[in-house]
Amino acid sequence: MTLSDDLLWRNQIKDRTFPDVNWLNTPRTFYLGSDCSSDSLQVGNLAVYMLARRLAQAGWKPVLLVGGATSLIGDPGGKETERELKSREEIAANVRGIAAQVQTLLGDAEVTLVDNYDWFKDIGYLEFLRDVGKHYSMTELLQREYITERLGEGGSGISYAEFSYSLVQGYDYWHLNEHHDVELQIGGSDQWGNMLSGVPLIRKKSGREVHAMSMPLVINKATGKKFGKSESGTIWLDPAKTTPTAFYQFWINADDEGVDNYLRIYTEFDRPTIEAIMAEHVSDPGRRHAQRQLAAAVTTLVHGADSAQIAEHVTDVLTGNRSIDDVSDAGLEALRQEIPSARAAVGAEIISLLVETGLAVSTSEARRLMASNGISLNGQKSQRDQLSAEDFTSGRILLRKGKKFRDSALIEVA
Repeated sequence: MTLSDDLLWRNQIKDRTFPDVNWLNTPRTFYLGSDCSSDSLQVGNLAVYMLARRLAQAGWKPVLLVGGATSLIGDPGGKETERELKSREEIAANVRGIAAQVQTLLGDAEVTLVDNYDWFKDIGYLEFLRDVGKHYSMTELLQREYITERLGEGGSGISYAEFSYSLVQGYDYWHLNEHHDVELQIGGSDQWGNMLSGVPLIRKKSGREVHAMSMPLVINKATGKKFGKSESGTIWLDPAKTTPTAFYQFWINADDEGVDNYLRIYTEFDRPTIEAIMAEHVSDPGRRHAQRQLAAAVTTLVHGADSAQIAEHVTDVLTGNRSIDDVSDAGLEALRQEIPSARAAVGAEIISLLVETGLAVSTSEARRLMASNGISLNGQKSQRDQLSAEDFTSGRILLRKGKKFRDSALIEVA
């Protein structure tokens, strides 16, 4: 299968400036830019990095740009109101965090990492207006969707700084074409307007023909919303912001309607493998076979095989598919990050432990839970007042209220 055929099958091509997708099958140099308004990428960014990874594996040379300059302005795309400006120091710290992540996501590929602050910091305002601004038509800029939405009835308006963002991104492409021979820019479809800014600028300034390609935004078919968030909020790639276990569980909870698409976009499984996974999944959706394969693959890619295995074991404990005693020391430490933990001796009052771990807000609520048979110890319902020696398995108890696996606490023998 050619690169273009593979990308089409994986739903990773939407808009493009080249007429024939086979143009992709001759490796050149491409670039992908990252906003640095935060110090970590999130799941919403991961899809386009998988596109970059596939291009790199097919022989394309990747140039990854961290937006030390553009992040000082803030990308107005997809935003209903003006972004809050961040300091240079904060952006610089974010650049360092993002730079480490993007290198990991490209695997063994030889990556050229650049920061657009390095060339923008010395450009004068008049110089920019003469060399860049004169090549842009206000009529064209005012027709950009994100600008018309902000300027239209009920819109919040747009500052000159954010209005100019498109010119800055266009100049990035020209600079990278001049100094790194970049011939393709990739990004999400919500960036398409900004991505088009560099193509005509390069043609006007240098006479060279370059291209841009976007991929569709990934949508959760069950909700109709952009894929990448959970009930608890944004899913980050930084393990300090979203633990590998929580990251793994996000993928385990992926909707059945979209899991086939997620496997195509976010994993490196080939077509026969994904078709086999989906066939087994369809035969018994309750086993969540497709989601488990998805979760293991993506967590391994982002956090490594060891973290993925620990995340799988912890999740199996929380869902009752693995005994609490069948967990390594590293798994126990990961479990403590996911749920409350406490130490207790034989004879300790279960009511008190429910309150101490936050499973109940008060003693009276804890008593109601006990009376309604809503408490279990290592998967076994219990209405006893105190812990017995038999309740501990290898010195551990998984104390749970109700059926939700996160409504649990780890009790270790004192």
